[in-house]
Amino acid sequence: MNSDSNKSSLNGFEKSLPPEEYLNKINEVRTLLGPLTEKSSEFCSDSAITRYLAARNGHVNKATKMLKETLKWRAQYKPEEIRWEEIAREAETGKIYRANCTDKYGRPVLVMRPSSQNTKSYKGQIRFLVYCMENAILNLPDNQEQMVWLIDFHGFNMSHISVKVSRETAHVLQEHYPERLGLAIVYNPPKIFESFYKMVKPFLEPKTCNKVKFVYSDDNISKKLLEDLFDMEQLEVAFGGKNSDAGFSFEKYAERMREDDLKFYGNTTVSSTSAHLTNSDSEVSDSEMKQLEDKEDEKIKNGTLQSPLDTTKTYT
Repeated sequence: MNSDSNKSSLNGFEKSLPPEEYLNKINEVRTLLGPLTEKSSEFCSDSAITRYLAARNGHVNKATKMLKETLKWRAQYKPEEIRWEEIAREAETGKIYRANCTDKYGRPVLVMRPSSQNTKSYKGQIRFLVYCMENAILNLPDNQEQMVWLIDFHGFNMSHISVKVSRETAHVLQEHYPERLGLAIVYNPPKIFESFYKMVKPFLEPKTCNKVKFVYSDDNISKKLLEDLFDMEQLEVAFGGKNSDAGFSFEKYAERMREDDLKFYGNTTVSSTSAHLTNSDSEVSDSEMKQLEDKEDEKIKNGTLQSPLDTTKTYT
């Protein structure tokens, strides 16, 4: 088994099978994958294969197909080549960042603030999301495979939801980062979002729905979930914690991310591939973006465009 075989994905898949059958499934996937490049071989650890098997309910052929698609995507998209300097503009408002604290299980925490959206480039937004996911994964402790999302809905309205970005976000996460989500805390969502969530919930896998928890600052029962999950002395004030110094500072966060780039990749230079992808993705005007999204919204209403969440896929 690979060096990270002691990591637990906490999805229970490996525990549901006898050890021999579990290892047999991993070996079957390896056989079906065939010869791999050095980089792909490093990615296909036992724990990685376990996550793909779990995402496809233990079906070896389906898990192999899914994993092959991820390897193809990673070879083309090159997420490991994205550097802070490429996506720094996307991060300026703190719409997504890795918190200084972890939860009580050692899982890294991604804080998300939909109301802080500051760009209209959906390709840039997706590359920023991928960078954040890769960074959180690199910062996982040895016994962890998953992360926690804290989603702050302060100041949110429906104009902050982009159909195009929602669809691509769902695709990237469900296809290429399966079983990475341990828990998603939806904090103080407005009624309008609750209605939206009820509409899309049928498109989510039941086990994904079980990972989404709604928490309200004026509800003691839901607040207890945060208290059970976090050290409240470390959690930032915006989520009911007591750490007033834990908010987002772009300058401090930029320094952290540059240090991580240097630590994990050995450099902070944007690759030629990443530079090309970024430069080719020009910003569109407000009116052009509005026209594109209005068309997609209309298609969804008419049933001619698939909903942002695909009913045939396993999401995170």
